[in-house]
Amino acid sequence: MGLAVASIAVLVLLVTWRKMNAFLALFIAALLVGLGAGMAPLAVLKTFQEGLGATMGGIAAVIALGAMVGKLIEESGAAQVLAKTFSAFFGPRRAEWCIVALAIAVGLVTWFAVGLLLLLPVLISLARETKRPFLLLAIPLLAFLSVMHGLMPPHPGPVVAVEALGADTGRVLGLGFLLGLPVAALAGPLFARWVVRRVPVPTPELPTTAETRRGTPSFSATLFVMSLPIGLMLLGTAADLLLPTGHGGRTTLNVIGHPVFALVIAFLVAAVVFQRACRFTRKELLTFTEQSIAGIGLTLLVVGAGGGFARVLREAGVAAALGNIAGHLQLPPLIYGWLLAAFIRVATGSATVAITTAAGLLVPLLAQDVTINRELLVLSVGCGSLFLSHLNDGGFWIVKESLGLTVGQTLRTWTVVETLIGLLGLGGVLLLDVLFKL
Repeated sequence: MGLAVASIAVLVLLVTWRKMNAFLALFIAALLVGLGAGMAPLAVLKTFQEGLGATMGGIAAVIALGAMVGKLIEESGAAQVLAKTFSAFFGPRRAEWCIVALAIAVGLVTWFAVGLLLLLPVLISLARETKRPFLLLAIPLLAFLSVMHGLMPPHPGPVVAVEALGADTGRVLGLGFLLGLPVAALAGPLFARWVVRRVPVPTPELPTTAETRRGTPSFSATLFVMSLPIGLMLLGTAADLLLPTGHGGRTTLNVIGHPVFALVIAFLVAAVVFQRACRFTRKELLTFTEQSIAGIGLTLLVVGAGGGFARVLREAGVAAALGNIAGHLQLPPLIYGWLLAAFIRVATGSATVAITTAAGLLVPLLAQDVTINRELLVLSVGCGSLFLSHLNDGGFWIVKESLGLTVGQTLRTWTVVETLIGLLGLGGVLLLDVLFKL
């Protein structure tokens, strides 16, 4: 246990104080654990590589394909189309609901930072047009984008957890909606009404961007493309529930509903739809895909390194030690998984590293107790990975700069939102677990 604490402390110092690349910091932390546990240097290296490879093998394609789809949505102007339609439908008096609907739709298929930057012009425009306090709309946007990113496949963290813990993707999606929407509503719109009177923040100026598109997709086409991968993954789960084993339709839907196949289909459809609507050339489509992959290179390495770090922790006996502590304390697996992810999140500042590492450490527990609800365990770890974002989290600084906040204002708003999501999410997971056992 001391080795785990020491390695996390080194990781924090390297990332925050020395400003070291997260991949290198994770490797050094893993080396410290391995050597401290008596492992040979080459054995530590081999274990780290095996963990990195296993993690990347399970999720690299999903992350890459998700980034490609997100890039097409960005370049086509589909997010703006969705925003204008939703804004007209809800009207100025229901601007909060418009923001929530946009955050859910965009957050499902794009990463938190991408979704925030895509919707920032819409957020500022709505705040100015409706003359609502800026944080009254900004806080709900942050809450729902964060929940989508932390709990819902095909985002990197949940995909890693689903793969490592052997959970069903469709069930995670279904339970993620059931849990995440009420949690985000409490941590977003409800908290916003309280904090807006205590943290006055002026509405920022609207960023100016050069418009170079030759057309935009329709609302129906945009909605279809953005909901397609989610719908296909849910179909795979529905087939497991409704069709008998060995049924041809079940096999077909399971293949189509696999995250990789679902995202491949979604990308191909998006490419055709957006190419026709925006008159993109084939060269432009190729450029977009290359840019999207280049933009996630470091993320892929960090996610993989998180898996390598977790593997070294397991091989060094840290996982067993943590499991023994959980046994002595008699912590329920769902609470234990949340605590692991929350501890790593606060220490490293990365939700993705937290969920990746925690999921790897929880694998031995599943072998000891086959009654654990794996889908709820994924959600528990996901909620823990969102807990208490502070100055060592890249998302903290993205929110600060995007919304024009001071460090103090970011701590009193964004940090509190993430903490509420983590705590309320744990409570929701435990409630669902009780209901399922009735």
